[in-house]
Amino acid sequence: MGFWGQGPQRWFCNFCSEAMKTITIFGATGSIGQNTLDLVRRNRNDFKVVGLTGASNIRQLAQDALDLGAEIAVTADESALPALRDALAGSGVQAAAGQNALRDLAARPVDLAVSSIIGAAGLAPSLIAAQQGTTLALANKESLVCAGPLLKATAQKSGATILPVDSEHSAIFQALIGEDMAAVERVIITASGGAFRDWDTADLAKATPDQAASHPNWNMGQRITIDSASLFNKAMEVIETKEFFDVSPDKIEVLIHPESLVHALVGFSDGALMAHVGPPDMRHAIGFAMYHPTRADLPVQRLDLAQIGQLTFRPACEDRHPALRLARDVMKNGGLWGAAFNAAKEVAQDRFIAKAIRFTDMAAVVEETLTQMSSDSGLSVAPQDLETVLHADQLARNVAAAVKV
Repeated sequence: MGFWGQGPQRWFCNFCSEAMKTITIFGATGSIGQNTLDLVRRNRNDFKVVGLTGASNIRQLAQDALDLGAEIAVTADESALPALRDALAGSGVQAAAGQNALRDLAARPVDLAVSSIIGAAGLAPSLIAAQQGTTLALANKESLVCAGPLLKATAQKSGATILPVDSEHSAIFQALIGEDMAAVERVIITASGGAFRDWDTADLAKATPDQAASHPNWNMGQRITIDSASLFNKAMEVIETKEFFDVSPDKIEVLIHPESLVHALVGFSDGALMAHVGPPDMRHAIGFAMYHPTRADLPVQRLDLAQIGQLTFRPACEDRHPALRLARDVMKNGGLWGAAFNAAKEVAQDRFIAKAIRFTDMAAVVEETLTQMSSDSGLSVAPQDLETVLHADQLARNVAAAVKV
């Protein structure tokens, strides 16, 4: 038993003196969501789950909602609502579906909203959660890439806190604690190189979707793993770094680091480099956001550096990885170019997964989309609201779908 207070929902355990954090997880059935739920299960006295969302994996969504006593489970797929209702029948857990239901859940005040929906679909929940003044644990890259200025302005107005969940940005955030941004000389984010880091460039055109979706270090979903192989994932993170930390694009560097142990480094004006080192386990960055500003005992591997022996790095060549070059063009243009870039990237990946284009054609589709849209002066305008961003997103999708390569 418990009771709800004013403002963000606070649940009080009868057997402890401290209030539990109320939490909603958007994208609960994905890799970030499942890692978040793993930490919730291990620390049931610390968190009260209010809502969970998913897409087509109704069995997992319902199972998690029942196990953790969520108030509501929402599927983005309206056709799946009957199945979700059946799975939750008699439990007291509410079932809902569709974009309006996602937005309604985002508007519920909680202590912590985890935004881990993949793609532009995660933008609306992020913005609406930020409007409530909650703490937003942000794993949805598109929120900052497509609408960084809008999301930050929304958070500033409402008093919301945005915490990074990407391992790279969590690493940067931690390296900057107590530091003066004026002393920051450069920010280095690392990339594993993905499935094809050791392939000859000439062979990349032959890569299949199944090969691209097999990551050597991280256990992630199909789409983000393919993005890792193409370095579109890293291109998005470069843009995120600029937006999140207000870092000049010319201060952002990318290194290929096959071991995936150094997640980011921050260089200062005195020549020092502050590095964040940890295992390739998303529960560290997730847990840091969940418990911020304190640190919790997390179930992640403790590294034995003597056993590891060495760490290797090499440049991320923009000729081999054109996504990085395109990201710099996006940062230079600003405005709604991030929304167009992401939309074109998502369409290009859909076409690759469908085997309609080659692996190396994805960057070509994105570049041609941006070229065709470059005459649209409206893309240079800063995003004013969600509708403006979604309009640019749809325009880019239409263009990208028609690009011939």
